Amino acid sequence: MKIELNNLYHRYDVDVLRELTFTLEGYKSVAIIGVSGSGKSTLLRILSGLETPTGGTVSVNDHDVTAPAYRKSVGFVFQSHNLFPHLTLLENITLVLEKTRGRSKKEARDQACRFLTMLHLGDQVHKLPRNVSGGQAQRAAIARALSVDPEVIFLDEPTSALDPVLTYEVLSAIKELRELGMEFVLVSHVMSFVKEFADYVVFMHDGEIGEHGPPSILDNPQTQAMQDFMAKVP
Repeated sequence: MKIELNNLYHRYDVDVLRELTFTLEGYKSVAIIGVSGSGKSTLLRILSGLETPTGGTVSVNDHDVTAPAYRKSVGFVFQSHNLFPHLTLLENITLVLEKTRGRSKKEARDQACRFLTMLHLGDQVHKLPRNVSGGQAQRAAIARALSVDPEVIFLDEPTSALDPVLTYEVLSAIKELRELGMEFVLVSHVMSFVKEFADYVVFMHDGEIGEHGPPSILDNPQTQAMQDFMAKVP
């Protein structure tokens, strides 16, 4: 994966990201960490093309993230599964493939079943989201993101609404996908998972990149901000 930020900044009512210039190349699983309000989710949304930055340029794998075509090349998983409640797990995926990718009904069904089975949901495909567990619904959301054959999958704290058992279930599924060679950018507050899953970590603090490096930086933070952060997270 290749990520390039050049004087990236973003404002809402205040500065959320402050002129970030940063290049990262050669890693497959990047974790973005930091306290609430540090800018990590905003950075993730910009990297995925969901949000347009106020200024500066951003590219992922040499794609301009503001280009409409780029948004079709990535998958995004939100904190809540965001499945359509009136559609089955299968229909939640086939609808996307038919309407946004032009797949035939058979192609869409085959693709959806493939990824639902990969995520250990083969026996749940005809159930509505309310009739499966939170962990199963979130895995279905991951299957939906995978179904569009993305270059990169972005995950924004995908276990934040889950209890420890369901968290383990979802994180185990993500690790399985990583072993298949897929590329991820992940925001997470579960440091034990970040240590296992990521091969590069970016620590955000007050809209800036405070520290970055391999997961070993979690055990030996250099700045006071990251030391304080690591003292408070599980």
